[in-house]
Amino acid sequence: MKRILRDERGMALAVAIFALVVVGALVAGAFFAGTQEQRVGENQRRVQTSFGVAEAGAQERVLSWDPGTMNKRASYPTDSVVIGPNAPAPGGTGSYGGYSYKMGPNIFLIDVTGRDRASAAGAIAGGGGARQRIGMIARIAPIDFGIKASLTTQGAVSVGGNANINGADQNPGGWASCDPPGPPQAGVRDQGGQVTSTGNGTVLGTPPIVNDPSINSSTFTTFGGATYAQLAARANVVIPAGTYSTDPVVTNGVCDKTVLTNWGDGLNPAAPCGTYFPIIHATGTITLNNTQGQGILLVDGDLNIQGSYEFFGIVIIQGDLKTAGGGTTDAHFWGGVMAKNADLSVQNLSGNATLNYSSCSILAALQATSPISLMRSRGWTQLY
Repeated sequence: MKRILRDERGMALAVAIFALVVVGALVAGAFFAGTQEQRVGENQRRVQTSFGVAEAGAQERVLSWDPGTMNKRASYPTDSVVIGPNAPAPGGTGSYGGYSYKMGPNIFLIDVTGRDRASAAGAIAGGGGARQRIGMIARIAPIDFGIKASLTTQGAVSVGGNANINGADQNPGGWASCDPPGPPQAGVRDQGGQVTSTGNGTVLGTPPIVNDPSINSSTFTTFGGATYAQLAARANVVIPAGTYSTDPVVTNGVCDKTVLTNWGDGLNPAAPCGTYFPIIHATGTITLNNTQGQGILLVDGDLNIQGSYEFFGIVIIQGDLKTAGGGTTDAHFWGGVMAKNADLSVQNLSGNATLNYSSCSILAALQATSPISLMRSRGWTQLY
């Protein structure tokens, strides 16, 4: 047989090269997969960071809400308020911006876009990168003062002269935005003290007088959603004891809220100060003798009213209420008055003083001065 020689030199090199190719492909595939996983993880982290920035921005907007400048703005699409636009997030994790819109009398939409720190700094080509946009629905959270009468007090009430306490729900003249009057309330709600009328003084309501033994000192200091001290801490206007004449002040066509004796314009709701409803805190006994005010009035001492002074809204007095009528206007109060009557003396109303219950005035004061809170359900959505 013919002998055949086989030369197999070089096979090891071919096998090695093939093995290197296979191993290289495996390493490249693993490297590619790892890189992709890293990028996906990094992108997800940045997305979550941006989402947290957006949520933090919306929460910051709620916490820093200023009822005095926000609650009475025009509704969407007439008006909007810019948020940011590059406000830093807490902890320096990024920045946020957006808008807040008033969607109805008590409802607001907070639209915030959050961007993580790298995206906000333009580290990604073209300034893109991770960002998230969310919307939060918030509503005005009014305080429940428990006003169920034109006058609520602990002690006795004396109504003389031509004074009148009326629990029928009435809308102030010229207030076109009021709903139809609601059911009538009591004229006087007290702890069981004596209500007396002399001269032409009258107490009207359904019923005229309600004796409520549950009334005590805390009725005038603790309310649903806030305390008297918390309200006083939020006051726009703080004044010491004394005698005051208050009137709206308009400077260059704008309501001047820096003047301590400017308490809004309830007599002219369409005027520049017609939407200004301050929280006024008097740290002692005060006397008001001209002309008008509106909002929430907190008095640590007694409140004395002279002449034709008118107030629209809520009045809470830790001492006594005393009026001396006169002037050209009968109505002194539109809304609800709560007089603690701390020394259990008589609440004196005389002259032409009139206390009219007005749910419209109460609601207007609450809508203008109350903070907002997030809806308990269906108040959050992710926007694109």
